[in-house]
Amino acid sequence: MEIKITTNQILKVLQILSWIIFIGLCIEAGGIAVNTFITLFINPHGVENFWAGNEYLSGLYRFDRGHFIAITLTMIIVSVLKAIMFYLIVKLFTEKRLKISQPFSMELRRFISIQSFLALGIGFFSHYGFKYSVWLTKQGIASADLQSLNMAGADVWIFMAVILFVIVQVVKKGIEIQNEIDLTI
Repeated sequence: MEIKITTNQILKVLQILSWIIFIGLCIEAGGIAVNTFITLFINPHGVENFWAGNEYLSGLYRFDRGHFIAITLTMIIVSVLKAIMFYLIVKLFTEKRLKISQPFSMELRRFISIQSFLALGIGFFSHYGFKYSVWLTKQGIASADLQSLNMAGADVWIFMAVILFVIVQVVKKGIEIQNEIDLTI
């Protein structure tokens, strides 16, 4: 007995996975933003409620509120950019604007281009947060678990942005060739 997995089945699984990741990223971004707001304006002991890196963040808050704001703002920006990235993926699946019969389209080019810029933004802000955390460690703050703060892996995001930019250029060339073929017919 042989099981054949079709492209439609793979796309359905990817759509479900994208929804799960999108919801998780929204929860993460919202949680960081709400905890930061609560810590800054309502209850300073709210810093203990951060589920990731709370020892570092509580020490940072006690050391200097401005540094705390800078780190948490960077965390919020990175998590919101990730959520936007997966929102666009979910939107791509639900709107069904891409046609398999004409794979090279302006819609695909725009989608990949936006994904490239989002990945680049995530990479830059992660790199900034990483360098800033390292600098703070040199200033006497306890060292941060950069993985739990979502500050690690900036190089991977920048690498992904470059790859997506190359793919955008390939799609652009495909659109040009497809338009030439359409004109000759």
